[in-house]
Amino acid sequence: MAEELNTSRKFVYSQKDKASKALDSAFLEDGSDDKEVLFYIPVTKAWLHQLVIALVMICHSSYQGVIEIFRDLLNFGISKGNIHNILSGVLAKAKQINSQQDLSQIRVGAHDEIFQGRTPVLVGCDVESTYTYLLKQVENRDTVSWGVHLLELSDQSMKLDHTIADAGKALRSGQQEAWPDVPCRGDVFHPIYDIGKVVTFLGNRAMATAETVEKLEIKITKAKKSCQGAKHSRRLGHARKEASAALKLKNDISTLSSWLKNDILSVTGTSLESRQELLDFVVAELQSREQQCPHRIKPVRRLLEKQGKDLLRFVNDLDERLQELAVIYGVDDYLVRQVFELQAISTQDNLYWERAGDLHHKIGKRFYELEEEIKSLIKETVRASSIVENLNSRLRNYFFLRKNLNKDYLELLQFFLNHRRFIRSSRPERVGKSPKELLTDKDHDHWLELLGYTLFKREEAYKPTIKKAA
Repeated sequence: MAEELNTSRKFVYSQKDKASKALDSAFLEDGSDDKEVLFYIPVTKAWLHQLVIALVMICHSSYQGVIEIFRDLLNFGISKGNIHNILSGVLAKAKQINSQQDLSQIRVGAHDEIFQGRTPVLVGCDVESTYTYLLKQVENRDTVSWGVHLLELSDQSMKLDHTIADAGKALRSGQQEAWPDVPCRGDVFHPIYDIGKVVTFLGNRAMATAETVEKLEIKITKAKKSCQGAKHSRRLGHARKEASAALKLKNDISTLSSWLKNDILSVTGTSLESRQELLDFVVAELQSREQQCPHRIKPVRRLLEKQGKDLLRFVNDLDERLQELAVIYGVDDYLVRQVFELQAISTQDNLYWERAGDLHHKIGKRFYELEEEIKSLIKETVRASSIVENLNSRLRNYFFLRKNLNKDYLELLQFFLNHRRFIRSSRPERVGKSPKELLTDKDHDHWLELLGYTLFKREEAYKPTIKKAA
């Protein structure tokens, strides 16, 4: 700031100090104002019911926490049984809203399993709107359980283009039984994450072997002074050989990991045939090094070997869409592919502008329209079940306070998650919207109003007095 304003840093600091004092003076109220009545709340039985539901749903409060808040802040007693009855009283309405939701607009679903203790919970949500359409506790996470609950969703007009899930056998076989025409794509997050953990492990091991070599070299240097260095030389030679092998293995697996992430499973890249060939090569190279670290490399190699086709299903859809764009814009497939691969290069790199200029010269004025179409295609392509993983992380905040779940609680939680509006999001279009509003593109009442309550609203908004800063 000092450079921009052509002044000294001392002056900037002094102004900052003045601003800080002004803000403190404006917003820190003195003790005489603490007891001023800001507004009154008509505390009715219905309002207390809303408070109980809000504490449990919004604040993730336990029943005991609700009892303490009522005791300490309201000087009012409430029992666990009463809290249970209040939540049960709105359950029928929540169930009705959940079951009547039309799911025909959902195109891509993400499925996963989460556990509360040893109890599995089946989870499914829309990758675009984050609407949770499946949240069911089951005794066994087997094929039948998945198949039955997915079939029930068909009664709400659900007809997906495809789903995304990890390598769970029961999940996939259950979907095959319930929806034989809906393909289940592989989740690219897990193989990339798993091979990344292997690289980290091998890196730590290589570092440890290098430290061993360094320590032995120090020992030999000291031992040579007393003419006893020969007894450590054999160990040093073996340690150097082990360190060299560990470093080489780490570098090899790191290279394979980079190819998997940036070339094979990335959105932008070559055709399906080329990626499949490279994936087969990566699997073969992993297998040739498996004996050097079988407990780490083998699980990743088997996952890629068994799930390779499912992981690359998104590439087949991309290839088909690129061919369609070539026909629409009257451009050779090769040039459309070049524009597609161009998106993998940063616009801050000179190489991007060199290639973009060359392609613009070859394609003509429709280059920019084609590029925008391809950018939209890339944005719409879903490769991972990140949405359901995010949902699982939020669900754990509700589960950890409870030793046991029940179906009624999950029904109410599903209703709340779908009708609560996001305060913030990495995607601006979601801020201030609920998953249901994002799904249906229609506004709805506050989730407590949907349950039959009337929200408290102050007649005159409280406006704090802002004191003038000196």
